[in-house]
Amino acid sequence: MIARDEAIVIAAEVRDALGSGAPVVALESTLIAHGLPRPKNLQVARQAERAVREAGAVPATVAVLGGRIKVGLDEGELCRLAGLDGVLKAGRRDLAPAVSSARDAATTVSATLWVARRVGIRAFATGGLGGVHRGAGESFDISTDLDELSRADGCLVVCSGAKTILDLPATLERLETLGVLVVGYRTGELPGFTSPGTGLPLEHRVDDPASAAALVVAHRALGLPGAVVLAQPVPGADAPDEAVMEAALRSALEEARRSGVSGKALTPFLLSRIHAETGGESLRANAALIVSNAGLAARVAAAIGPG
Repeated sequence: MIARDEAIVIAAEVRDALGSGAPVVALESTLIAHGLPRPKNLQVARQAERAVREAGAVPATVAVLGGRIKVGLDEGELCRLAGLDGVLKAGRRDLAPAVSSARDAATTVSATLWVARRVGIRAFATGGLGGVHRGAGESFDISTDLDELSRADGCLVVCSGAKTILDLPATLERLETLGVLVVGYRTGELPGFTSPGTGLPLEHRVDDPASAAALVVAHRALGLPGAVVLAQPVPGADAPDEAVMEAALRSALEEARRSGVSGKALTPFLLSRIHAETGGESLRANAALIVSNAGLAARVAAAIGPG
């Protein structure tokens, strides 16, 4: 049995950075085990970590390996996670079962953000957030990501909005209801993951890391609840054709309905089908935005400074 003080293992580099007040950026691992095909998954994981370092911060990729929550993976651990089959997709609620059964698990946004908060990391980068699924009025399928964002007081979360497979207006409305601040980075509308825009207006925007840092500092100083979500569109050169993406999404949703795919299996199923339907366009965009968001999170975290 794993004791409580052994359940979370912080890499020495991450521990030293936290102790000295140096900026640290948490990175989720679902993209490695479930979001991207091999060998692209390992390549993008390495590129995201490199982008964090180049911007002056320490990367802390989070995963569960052998029942221990690892905060900061070494090269061997990254390779192991990228090459394993049958890795559990772990949201926040799945962490205790993964630890108690000594499982290998990739952490979603909700799990990664919870772990980051638990160890004192206050900056996190991902691709797209989970949210309210289409048809949630009947299925009640709403991602735990939204609940965790409402609890992550003062944390910076950099993403490219929410995944286009979701009900985006309902997702944005739910974030507003939960009191989660969503700020556009060089945009006045919510990005839609691999789509630069959704037509859904955002009330607040910033245009540089210093302004983003000042906003996060003010949010923390006021003691306001919830995370600050900084939504950055996919880099323009990597954005896929909108018509191609929409057709692929409709096809993937219909296939999921026919096959009865739901719950936590739905997102990786849809992303995989969309990657195939778009001839790799969505995969290229997905990879680009993950790396871009990691770099931005590090630049903002560095601008915030200690505290």
